[in-house]
Amino acid sequence: MLNSERFRDKAPRQVWAALLDEGVYLCSVSTMYRLLRAQGQTRERRAQASHPAKKKPQLMARVPNQVWSWDITKLRGPGPGRFFDLYVMIDIYSRYVVHWEVHSSESGEIAREFMENSIRANAGIAAETIHSDRGSAMTSQSVAELLSMLGITKSHSRPKTSNDNPYSEAQFKTLKYCPVFPGRFGSMQDARQFCRSFFEYYNFKHYHSGIGLHTPFTVHIGTAHAIQHKRAQTVEVFRAANPQRFTSRPVLPGLPPVAWINEPSEQDSAEQRASDLREAA
Repeated sequence: MLNSERFRDKAPRQVWAALLDEGVYLCSVSTMYRLLRAQGQTRERRAQASHPAKKKPQLMARVPNQVWSWDITKLRGPGPGRFFDLYVMIDIYSRYVVHWEVHSSESGEIAREFMENSIRANAGIAAETIHSDRGSAMTSQSVAELLSMLGITKSHSRPKTSNDNPYSEAQFKTLKYCPVFPGRFGSMQDARQFCRSFFEYYNFKHYHSGIGLHTPFTVHIGTAHAIQHKRAQTVEVFRAANPQRFTSRPVLPGLPPVAWINEPSEQDSAEQRASDLREAA
């Protein structure tokens, strides 16, 4: 009876109750478990859905506006259980915060409007690919429809894998570890005022270690290479005037040629070749 088509996916307690309601008593629940144990059948009896592993996102940007990354973080409000939602869009190559907004909630409709405003704030220029995690707002139908309409490729992190969205996560850490970051905000207006000051500093005055100690704005608009050349000239003039101060030619931190989300390793390449061969077969 336990292995019959009717009951093979049910737990013994459910079988016992269903039979009892039909006026049938075969044995106790413990006896059912004892019989199943003798046959090695005490593991999960129900049919289990299989969920294949999500593919690791691998995105590369060599110039600004190739890949944007966005996320939402919570800002503590004036009382227990009160939070504001900070939406931030960042260019992964330049680290430039393209746009930010503070709202009282998280939703697909707000996310869609946020994306439209991000493109508008970037002089109407959209990224080729927009990456995010798998929050409800990020995977909403309204956001998917907008990206499809604009011809923008959407990309998502794997579930519970924060490393798949490293630029947004790092930017939030910079925000929340800022010395003047408050523990709580008294109102949404307070949160917006603070974020306005912070992101203006971050974009225009913060010398970012990930982009050769340039500001995100200069990298985003393409003037960082000229600044890099001027820096090199300044150091060279000083070195020529004071050769005794140097044992070798100084090397300035360089602008990275590429920004990756999950740069492929040799193992990744081998696995991809094996997958391609399987598909070909």
